[in-house]
Amino acid sequence: MFDRAEIIDKNFIDFVQSNNLPSLDSQLSLSDADLELSDLISLFESQVQSRHIDLKARAFKNEGKCFYTIGSSGHEGNAVFGKIFDIDDIAFLHYRSTPFFIERSKQLPGSTPLYDLALSFVASSDDPISGGRHKVIGSKELNIPPQTSTIASHLPKAVGAAFSIDRAKDLNINQKRFKKNSLTICSFGDASVNHATALSALNTASLVKYNGGHVPIVFICEDNGLGISVPTPTDWIENRFSNSVGLKYIQTNGLDLIDLHLKTVQAEKYARKYRHPVFLHMKTVRLMGHAGSDIETGYMSQEELSKIERQDPLLFSAKILMDNKCLRSSDIINLYEECRKRISKIFEYASTRPKLIDPGEIMSTIVSDVGNITKPEALKQIDRKKIFGKEYSRLDKKNHMAKLINYALHDILMQYPNTVIFGEDVGKKGGVYHVTADLQKNFGTRRVFDSPLDETSILGFSSGFGHNGFVPIPEIQFLAYFHNAEDQIRGEVATLSFFSKGQFTNPMVIRIPGLAYQKGFGGHFHNDNSLSIFRDIPGLIIAVPSNGEDAVRMLRSSVRAAHEKGRVIVFVEPIALYMTKDLINKGDEKWTFKYPDVNEEISVGDIKKYGDGEALTILSYGNGLYISLQAKQEIEKKIKKKIQIVDLRWLSEINVKKLLHTIGNSSKVLIVEECRKSGSYGEGLLSDLQVASKSSLKIKLHAAQDSFIPIGEGATSTLPNKDSIVKIAQELYNE
Repeated sequence: MFDRAEIIDKNFIDFVQSNNLPSLDSQLSLSDADLELSDLISLFESQVQSRHIDLKARAFKNEGKCFYTIGSSGHEGNAVFGKIFDIDDIAFLHYRSTPFFIERSKQLPGSTPLYDLALSFVASSDDPISGGRHKVIGSKELNIPPQTSTIASHLPKAVGAAFSIDRAKDLNINQKRFKKNSLTICSFGDASVNHATALSALNTASLVKYNGGHVPIVFICEDNGLGISVPTPTDWIENRFSNSVGLKYIQTNGLDLIDLHLKTVQAEKYARKYRHPVFLHMKTVRLMGHAGSDIETGYMSQEELSKIERQDPLLFSAKILMDNKCLRSSDIINLYEECRKRISKIFEYASTRPKLIDPGEIMSTIVSDVGNITKPEALKQIDRKKIFGKEYSRLDKKNHMAKLINYALHDILMQYPNTVIFGEDVGKKGGVYHVTADLQKNFGTRRVFDSPLDETSILGFSSGFGHNGFVPIPEIQFLAYFHNAEDQIRGEVATLSFFSKGQFTNPMVIRIPGLAYQKGFGGHFHNDNSLSIFRDIPGLIIAVPSNGEDAVRMLRSSVRAAHEKGRVIVFVEPIALYMTKDLINKGDEKWTFKYPDVNEEISVGDIKKYGDGEALTILSYGNGLYISLQAKQEIEKKIKKKIQIVDLRWLSEINVKKLLHTIGNSSKVLIVEECRKSGSYGEGLLSDLQVASKSSLKIKLHAAQDSFIPIGEGATSTLPNKDSIVKIAQELYNE
C-alpha cells in the first residue's frame, strides 16, 4: 500500500490484538529504573496521543486544513525526557518532540497541550505560542522556546543558556530567569550533527568544561539513522561522540521505555550534580517519512520499510505494559482508540478557530517590548573613581571615538549588573583596537571574557544569555566575520519574538568594528563596506555613529533598548574613525569630543543636522558623514549657497516623515552611502523618500561601487571621497 501511515496504524491494532509484539534485548524491570506502573501508563498515553496527532495532521493536510506534517512518529520515546527533566529546565527542542511536550505538560496542572498543538498545526491565531505564525512546539509556561526548523541552529544558544545559569549565580544577577540548579536540554537529529552550528556548540561546551567551567546541558541526539533520505553511517554517532573530550556520553534505546528512563535519569543527575555537558544518544527509528511530502519508496524498498515499521516504539511500549501486567491488550486498544476520538474532536474544533491573515497582526510580534523591568543602577561618583582609576581625571578631556566608547562600556557595566562583554581578544588584550581595554581588569573575568575563535559561538552564547535575563554585549571582531555566523541572528535571534508572540526575547547589543576607509588594513575581511545582511532581517536596530560623542550616547540608548524592551541592536563602529581627531585641517581636533554626561542618550531614530542651508541636503552616516563635512565648505563655495548635512545615525527605524521635515524646503537631496550600492540602506532610503515626497525631491545616490576592496593604494578607489562628493553635489544642484 502507498499510505504507510494507514499501514502503521492498522499494524498496531493487529499486532497488539494478536500479541504479535517485538521482544526487547534488555531484561530490565520497572524496579531497575525506579518506575511506577502509573508512570509507565502515563508515558504510553503521551506516546499514543502524539501518534494520533501525526495521523490526524496528515489527514488534515489532505483536506487543506493543516500545513505542516513533520511528525514525531518513531521518536515517541522522548516522552521520557518530558517526565524526567524538570519544568524549570529550559528546553530547546527538535521538531519531533510532541511526546515531550505532552508529557511535560503534566507537570503543569490545567494545561491543554493537545488543543494547543492542534491550534499550532492548523495555523490558528488562537495558538498560544506563535499565534498561527508556524507549527512550533513551544510554551512560555512550560519553559520551551519555540523552534521552527531545527537543523542544529539552536544548539549554540542552548550552550549559552546553560553557561549563563551558573554565571548568573556567581554574579548574583537579580534579572536571571533560570533557577540556580537548573539545566538546559537540547534535542536534535543524527543528521544535524554534521552541521557547522552543531559542531560549534558541542566544541564550545567541551572547551568550557575542559577549561574548568560549568555548562550544565544535556544534548539529546535522537538518532533515527536518516537525514531525510540519506542514511547516517552505522555507529557513526557513537564512534564520533563516545570519546569526545569534555562530553559525558550515554547511549539509550529509544524503543525501550525502561532503558530510556534509567539512562535519562543518569544523564540528568550527572549534569545537575557536576554541571558538565552530557551527550545522551537515543537510538530509534523514523516512521511515516521525513514529512507528509516525503515518499519513502523513492529511496527505500518495501522490505526495508516493513522492517523499520516492525520497530514501532508503540509496539515495544505495549509489550512492556503487557509483560508487567499494567494493561491487557484490550485495555491498550481501548486507550488507543479513545485517544484517536479525542484527538479528532480537538483537531476538528481547532480547525474552526480564527486564522492569522491580517498583515498588521502578522507583523505585530516582529519586535517585543518584553524586557527587564528593573532600571539601571545610579552611578555613584565614588564607585566611578575607583573603577576608572587614573582615567577618571581624563573624562572631561576631549578624546577620540575608541577611547570614548571604552569609557561608555565602563559606565554601562557599572549601571547594568546583567551586562557581560565577550568576544575574540576582548579580555586581557582589550580588543584589536583596545576599545575594551582594562574592562576585564576592572570588572573581572566573569563579566568580560574571551571567546573561542568562533563567531557562531559568540552569537549563540549571546542568545542563550539573553534568555536568562542578561544583556550581553558581544563583539564580532570585524564586520566580514559576522557572515560566518549570520544565521544565528537571522534564523534564531531575530525570529524568537515573532514566533513566540513576544513571549520570549533574547536581547543583545552586538558591537561590530567595520566599514571601509582604513589606512592600515585592506582586503575584504577587514575592509568590508556592506551592511546589506542587516537590512534583510526584520526587527533589528542598526546603529552607526560617526563620532565619539554620538557613539557614547547611542550605545547607552542601545543597551537601554535591549534591557527594557528586549531588542536586538547591531552597533557598527567605523574603524577608520576610531582614532580620528581632526576634521578639516591637521591638528584642528574637531573630531574629538568630551565624554558626555552619564545621563545623556540619543533616542533610537534621532538624527542630527549640520548647517541650515536649503540649497542642497546631504544625507549620510558613519564615514560618509565625516567625509561629507569635509566637502561641505568646498560645495558651498562652488554653488555659492549654503547647504545642510544630516547624520542619519540609525539606519533602521528611520522616520521618513520626520526626515522630510528636516529636509524642509531643500529640493535637492544627495545620499552619500559608503556601502556598496546594491542592497545598501541608501538604496532603500532613496525609494522611501521618493514615495513619501511624491517625487517632489530630486534625489541622487552616491554609493560605493559594487566591488570588494583591495589592499594598498587602491583601497579607497571604489568608495565615495571628498572630491567625488563635491563633484556630484555640484552636478545635482545645477540640474
